[in-house]
Amino acid sequence: MMERIVTTPFGGGRVSARIFAAQARTAERQEKLKAGEGGNDSGRADKWQLLRAVTEARRALGLGDRTICVLEALVSFNTDRELDGSAPIIVFPSNRELSMRARGMAPATIRRHLAALVDAGLVIRRDSANGKRYCLRDDRGVVEDAFGFDLAPLALRAGEIHAAAEAARREERAIRALRSEVTLHQRDIARIVECALEEGRAGDWLDMAERLSMISGGLARNAGIDALEARRTELSRLRAEVENSYLSSLSEEEMSANDTQSERHYQNSNTEPNFELNGWEHNTAKPANAEKAAPERKMAVSLDRLKRLCPGILDYARDGIRNWSDLIKTADLVRSMLGVSPDAWRKARAAMGEQAASVVIAFILERADTIRSPGGYLRDLTAKAEKSAFSVYPMLQALEKMKE
Repeated sequence: MMERIVTTPFGGGRVSARIFAAQARTAERQEKLKAGEGGNDSGRADKWQLLRAVTEARRALGLGDRTICVLEALVSFNTDRELDGSAPIIVFPSNRELSMRARGMAPATIRRHLAALVDAGLVIRRDSANGKRYCLRDDRGVVEDAFGFDLAPLALRAGEIHAAAEAARREERAIRALRSEVTLHQRDIARIVECALEEGRAGDWLDMAERLSMISGGLARNAGIDALEARRTELSRLRAEVENSYLSSLSEEEMSANDTQSERHYQNSNTEPNFELNGWEHNTAKPANAEKAAPERKMAVSLDRLKRLCPGILDYARDGIRNWSDLIKTADLVRSMLGVSPDAWRKARAAMGEQAASVVIAFILERADTIRSPGGYLRDLTAKAEKSAFSVYPMLQALEKMKE
């Protein structure tokens, strides 16, 4: 095949410095690969994996989804699974066939997206003298020369594209985590304010609700990490203020359990198994010292509200439930009756805190007719709590709506 360094487009197409430089870089890279100077970069890439990476890195590459659709159509005309950029990879589809493989895209639209691919340095135009796309073969049918679109730059930039795709995946994971955190903050603040207003607690709750409304609005669906981190910071500050206001409104009786939390030390040196039938757990408990409960955090949920929503647990309290300490003792008894193993109970307390874990047991008891496997349900919530993706407030809110 005839060696080329730089080509100009047929007709009125313009050659920019950027396109010229891209072609020169491609030729230089190919010369180094032929001379064995490529190092770890072989200039080869699986075309389908590469197209997936291009899709993931489309923002970094400045490509739209329809431009990638045209690129995929071009790549499909190369019959090899692997693209070898050490030599030109020229495809020469007709306009009609290219349109068919681009999902029926109009010719004018295809030309616009082809120009975008050339400008991005992923494709090089190799135009013939008359602008037509075709190949010249020798007497044995071997291609001697071809005119069309050269995919070699795409293969040569595989390492860069895969790195950009990995960076895009990391950013997407970070954005998902931030969005989840923002959503939880917004939801929990709204639930606490709603609970405080319903119970007539002292505090400027309407002002806090207004501030939440102002903070929560105006976040674009494609907001970046900086915007999400700023929103999280604002919500974290408001949440701290809301929780402190609610906690300061609780009576001494409602807060009485917190004085004894540091004195509670759960031990379970027995290793008796709990078997699971029809979804019930089958676990063997670990030594008690293997895992300690997390430091208890005061809950911004009133005990009166909990007893109103989950009255079933009152039937298992020997002397009634007058404070959170009574609820924790009763929940420990009820979880055994529900078939929740000591191991699952210990992990729940460690991840959620003893008060929140006790609230979950009261909720499970209240919904015992619909929760087939209490142990499995608790473990699922524990896993969420370990990822900071769990709150008791939505759970209680849902129960409250069911009882209305």
